[in-house]
Amino acid sequence: MEPLRRFLPLLFLLVAVVSYDHGAVLAADEFTYNGFGGAELTLDGIWPGTRSTRPPPDPIRLRSTPGGAVRSFSCAFVFAIVSNFTVLSDNGMAFVVAPATRLSTFNAGQYLGILNVTDNGASSNRVLFVELDTMLNPEFQDMNSNHLGVNVNSMRSLYNHTAGYYDDATGGTFNNLSLISRQPMRVWVDYDGATTRLDVTMAPLDVATKPRKPLISAPVNLSGVVDDTAFVGFSAATGVIYTRHYVLGWSFAMDGAPAPPLDASGLPKLPRFGPKPRSKVLEIVLPIATASFVLALVVVVFLLVRRRIRYAEVREDWEAEFGPHRFSYKELYHATKGFKNKQLLGTGGFGRVYKGVLKNKSNLEIAVKRVSHDSKQGMKEFIAEVVSIGHLRHRNLVQLLGYCRRKGELLLVYDYMSNGSLDKYLYDKATNPSVLHWEQRFQIIKGVAAGLLYLHEDWEQVVVHRDVKASNVLLDAEMNARLGDFGLARLYDHGVDPQTTHVVGTMGYLAPELVRTGKATPVTDVFAFGVFVLEVACGRRPLGCVAPDDQNVLLDWVQEYDRKGAALDAVDARLCGKYDADEARLVIRLGLMCAHPLPDARPGMRQVVQYLDGDAPMPEVPPTYVSYTMLALMHNDGFDSFAMSYPSTATSGVSPVSGAFSDVSGLSGGR
Repeated sequence: MEPLRRFLPLLFLLVAVVSYDHGAVLAADEFTYNGFGGAELTLDGIWPGTRSTRPPPDPIRLRSTPGGAVRSFSCAFVFAIVSNFTVLSDNGMAFVVAPATRLSTFNAGQYLGILNVTDNGASSNRVLFVELDTMLNPEFQDMNSNHLGVNVNSMRSLYNHTAGYYDDATGGTFNNLSLISRQPMRVWVDYDGATTRLDVTMAPLDVATKPRKPLISAPVNLSGVVDDTAFVGFSAATGVIYTRHYVLGWSFAMDGAPAPPLDASGLPKLPRFGPKPRSKVLEIVLPIATASFVLALVVVVFLLVRRRIRYAEVREDWEAEFGPHRFSYKELYHATKGFKNKQLLGTGGFGRVYKGVLKNKSNLEIAVKRVSHDSKQGMKEFIAEVVSIGHLRHRNLVQLLGYCRRKGELLLVYDYMSNGSLDKYLYDKATNPSVLHWEQRFQIIKGVAAGLLYLHEDWEQVVVHRDVKASNVLLDAEMNARLGDFGLARLYDHGVDPQTTHVVGTMGYLAPELVRTGKATPVTDVFAFGVFVLEVACGRRPLGCVAPDDQNVLLDWVQEYDRKGAALDAVDARLCGKYDADEARLVIRLGLMCAHPLPDARPGMRQVVQYLDGDAPMPEVPPTYVSYTMLALMHNDGFDSFAMSYPSTATSGVSPVSGAFSDVSGLSGGR
């Protein structure tokens, strides 16, 4: 009979000796097989042509009395594992002491046909096995892919050791052995019932005497593991690699008697293994196929690496506390079609803005702003601020949905505004040839004022925008104004400043005290709002002349018209006089008041909203005879108290310069 071998998913050999009447049996609880020719063995599993040669055998009695101590036993066997590959194998095999013979119902693969996925580790298994493991299974905490292990009820070994033996001929030096070397090897499994110790020893086939030092010697009390009776045998399970498991000889003894020695000369020979002669066609096809495989592998690795780099993010543990406000770079990349130029909405001081569509969120349209940022300092505080601002809810604010971080870059995600930024309607005649009519402009001014009031006073915290301007006002599908980028100018404090200045904001909108102190406050926002109001009403940028003889500063230009009593002449000429004169006067007066050089002279945003809604009369602003630019310079040079000390021209008849300062005194109580 051919040696026992295994080359399909499951094979289990069970041998019962108490009822044997066979020449190989030496005693009631002892047997020896030098090969298995004519042996009456019970096979349980999947194996071509396998059938039971006789009825199921009786089990071995492991206890002398029911519930007593487990008897000592000794087992010796010779095995060989032959794989088609010299360095790679399927799962190994095991010597098993099991309570039943129907083990073909268990899982193959790494479970070796001994246990199931569902019952792995359960004490009800009542099974002991010594595994000869040839695959590294991390889920079982295997030490390597070439070890012996002692297992009780679980695929996770209680004790294990790299395959090898201690050579008595060299004073006990440890020599490694490879389980898949295709060479026969011996294994001894000895259990001492008195000391409850299990010893596992192995050696090459040519070492006939068991080494004095076992490979594994561990306390294993089988009294609480196995039943009174059990079956003993071997189990193995293969996978995708063609591997054959051989048991060439086997002996067994009970009650302290050593397992009878196995005669190496009487063992069957392993069948020939090695590559078969290849055909000429294979010699030609194999190199081509190998080269193609290597090329395909290189391409796959390249694509995986490129994919990893493309979607790489920076994530730190502290970000978990901010919850769902974090977007993955992958979903933003796909939403913006790879940040293609055709998705570009615009470029500003902070970075580029792209349109995107989130497919996994009901095709939600978004705007993604890519911001360069190389500093790590303050990043946690900044993200906390971004997430906090994400809780702002107002009809005149662009909703900040969340963020994503990459190396050297931040991505901020907003609601998409279909009509773009206001400055394009004011200045980009090529893209928007139509002129915003006065009703739209007035509603835009009121909307931005309402948004700033919410930021300054109506939310649970005070949010200073720090960059109010036309390009940061976006228009939704109904042309409602929504203020964007609120609070995000703080990024400049710990990142890259595209304006190359330490002061946060945009030139033309900066309050004089902000240039001097660098401290942004709600009243510096009011100054920028005042400039914005004049910008919308006049259709002119804060800085830059329209004609050679014009003022460069919008504030001074409007102030000059106001001083002449012709404030309406500053209204955008493209309106062709089609506007509400009372609203236009209110807007120009309000713009000059909000953009006053002295902070105390500016109204708060609640007063501004009341003026615009007609809920409070706006105080008269006497004309000034010194430009706002000059007042700002004097304010920054420390002339505040000097300016405030001058009486009004209406009462003292002083020079035009003093009259200008008296206006400041008259407005200081406006808040």
